[in-house]
Amino acid sequence: MDAIVNRVAESALITFDLEKLYQIGQRQSIDLSQWLYEGLILKEKDFRAQLNAHDWSVYQDQFVALYCSTEAILPAWASLLVTSHLQPYSRKVVMGTLEDLEVQLFSEEIQLLDVTPFKDKPVIIKGCSDKTVPQDAYVQLIAKLQPIVKSLFYGEACSSVPLYKKKK
Repeated sequence: MDAIVNRVAESALITFDLEKLYQIGQRQSIDLSQWLYEGLILKEKDFRAQLNAHDWSVYQDQFVALYCSTEAILPAWASLLVTSHLQPYSRKVVMGTLEDLEVQLFSEEIQLLDVTPFKDKPVIIKGCSDKTVPQDAYVQLIAKLQPIVKSLFYGEACSSVPLYKKKK
């Protein structure tokens, strides 16, 4: 009787799981409209007073996304002032949605990624994960890996989609 051979396990194929670049930590979003008069008008004196009275320590070691849920037109310094209050406590502050925050966090990790172990190797970028990985993270990863890999695939080893193969 012939033994069952796991050709995937024996191949040189390297699986890259983007989920492993997920930065652990609580995510929080802050709606700037809560400090605006009727959610629309920034009255500087009131705005500053409310920010000074706010307990910023609740954001200790958190990743924070700042946004405004109303159609208020805010001066650029408004989000900067909020950021200056958050800075001593939070791990990171971005202007945008929680998805924008996630894109930035993955981007930072991809930029730091040492790609030398993937040089001239076939690489498959894992498609399924427990954590939500932004589509932009896949785009950035491919841009970083493609110049050095032998080939790129997406999905699982048993059913992958070829993306790139280096010309000989």
